[in-house]
Amino acid sequence: MDPGLFALLIGAAIFAGWIDAVVGGGGLVQLPMLLVAFPTAPTALMLGTNKLASVFGTTTSAIAYARKIKLEHRLLWPTVGLALVGSAAGALAALSVSSNALKPIIIAVLLAVLVLVVAKPQLGLEPRPELHTRMRAAAVLLVCGVAIAFYDGIIGPGTGIFLALAFTSILGMDFLAAAAHTKVVNVTTNLGALAVFALQDNIWWLLGLTMGLGTILGAWFGAHTAMAKGAKFVRFVLVLVVLALLARLSWDVWNSWNG
Repeated sequence: MDPGLFALLIGAAIFAGWIDAVVGGGGLVQLPMLLVAFPTAPTALMLGTNKLASVFGTTTSAIAYARKIKLEHRLLWPTVGLALVGSAAGALAALSVSSNALKPIIIAVLLAVLVLVVAKPQLGLEPRPELHTRMRAAAVLLVCGVAIAFYDGIIGPGTGIFLALAFTSILGMDFLAAAAHTKVVNVTTNLGALAVFALQDNIWWLLGLTMGLGTILGAWFGAHTAMAKGAKFVRFVLVLVVLALLARLSWDVWNSWNG
């Protein structure tokens, strides 16, 4: 591999790990870089390689958050169990369903997320324990463990954002607590999808493992940055990443319509 291209991929992995640890959406950086670097490679192969690299970063940030922030285990582990199955089902669907067909729907959802965050400037800045009801906990279980997990398996970028918004808007967590729970669920969705891609030999192991070292470095710095800067910083990065993801997906849809 060309040394310059290799350096770009490692740099993308480090930045993706940082972004993903702070708010999610690291796939917005890493997956497009892989697709650009290897334009003739099968998409499933790039998705699998991206998942392999990502799981190291999400695991690192999950451990970093868990050491500082108390997790709600009674809610988290059932969500994790569902997410493992949901992401594996999404990865299986990725082999037969065009992600281009889903992108306009994702754009609409992201626009709704952006409006929600901008219209409610206090969202996620302070915990709202009054929202933590059994009904809302069940809703988070289904939304995160089934719907978002499936999305992560079939496409991926932006999963952390959707998980964080579910924990904040539905259950009333602040952004830091949401990030801690999000990372644990995200590790599981990555593992579920990764298992499917591995069984179908859709992973470049050496490249994915090497980029994984970059995501570890970025995730460690990202998690500690978020905990040091607080919920306002996480909210600011969230808005930037949502805007970037909207721009990226809109560009993809425009090219597919005019290609």
